[in-house]
This record gives sequence, structure tokens and C-alpha cells, in this order.
Amino acid sequence: MPSTDANENSAGDSAHAASNSAHAAGGQYFDAEPSAASNPRTIELVLPDVFLTLGTDSGVFSNQKVDSGSRYLLQTHPPIPAGAANILDLGCGYGPIALTAARRAPQAAVWGVDVNTRALELARTNARDNGITNVTFATPDDLPTNVCFDVILSNPPIRIGKEALHELLTLWLDRLTPDGRAWMVVQKHLGSDSLTTWLTANGWATTKLGSRKGFRILETLPRQTNTNADDR
Repeated sequence: MPSTDANENSAGDSAHAASNSAHAAGGQYFDAEPSAASNPRTIELVLPDVFLTLGTDSGVFSNQKVDSGSRYLLQTHPPIPAGAANILDLGCGYGPIALTAARRAPQAAVWGVDVNTRALELARTNARDNGITNVTFATPDDLPTNVCFDVILSNPPIRIGKEALHELLTLWLDRLTPDGRAWMVVQKHLGSDSLTTWLTANGWATTKLGSRKGFRILETLPRQTNTNADDR
């Protein structure tokens, strides 16, 4: 029987913490080739407007359930504009955010980007098994360089370290269209407030849209180039 992600509770959060500890023992979820032995399972993502059955495995982020931060982002981010042509899920893992976006915005091309090859294979299988055809999962090097994004949705990989995270966000936020928006979820204790400050100082005006159980939903606008922050 598949496990369900319909309810958030302390037992589920404890399982998520245990899963992350296991990842550390068998390699990080942001490794390109996870070293953890394969242990596939099936979970469910249940939202008011979307139901997905998702295959997961060891060596990928939050393999026992869709994590609370991603669920919060999916439950509370503003509606995707009807005219959105390209949507990016940055750090897509096995695909819950990208696949939900694809269901909600069938007119758009959705792109899921990750370095973890096991996660990408799971995401492609999950798209096929859920009958979702307007989504492409790829490594950063395989995504066309001429594609810009009307919406970026992300539960970014904070644990890669501050410098690497800043490089990652700079690369992708600079591909927002002029009217684009990025909506990200970041835990407060992992630096959501300092990240907001850094983004705004470097030209990406960023505000907090919501807060719940230690998570922050951030909205980031395209970079304004009249900033001197990068010269400091």
C-alpha cells in the first residue's frame, strides 16, 4: 500500500528527519550519483486540486513523504499567471513541485532541474505514470540556454552551502522574464531572513509572503541592475 502525504504530523516530520540522516550516511541528496543503495517506495501527494502518486527512492530529497516546506509552497503560492509560458522548478527532486505546476498550468512548458540523476529518472517516471506531458526534467547543462521563465518555484537546496547557493540562485534568477516571479520556500533556521537580505541587496527585490511552522514563503522579482551590492 502506498503511504499518504495527506496529513502533516510530528510522526511524519520525525520520519523525514530520519530520512535525511540516512541520506547523510549514504551520500547527499544533491550528489549527482547517490551512493545509497536503491530502496524504492511509493507515496502520495494530496492537495485540494491535485492528486499525484509518486515513486521515490533512497538518495533523493525527502524520500519518505513530500516534505512540509514543499507542501506549504504548493498550498500557498499565488496563482500561476494564465499567460505563463515557461515555469522552472529549481532543485526538482522526484518532481512533486514541477508536476503540480504542470497540472495547474497545462498551457505552460514546465522544466524541472536537478543534478541528482536518480531523482531525475524518478521524476520522468512520475510524469509518465501520472499522465503529465507538459514537463521536462533535465540536468542544468541539458536545459536550453535560451529559455527564460515566467515563474520559478523552488524549495532550494540550502544545505549545499551559502556560496554555492548564491551562485545557483544568481544563475537561475537572472533567467526570469521581465514580469516574472520566483516563489521559494526556505526554513527560518536555515537562513531565510539572511537570504532575503542578500537577494534584495543584490537587486532581486524579495518579500515574505507567508510564514508557518518555521518556513517562509519568499517572492523574488527580476533583478534590478542599479545596485552596487555586487561591488562590495
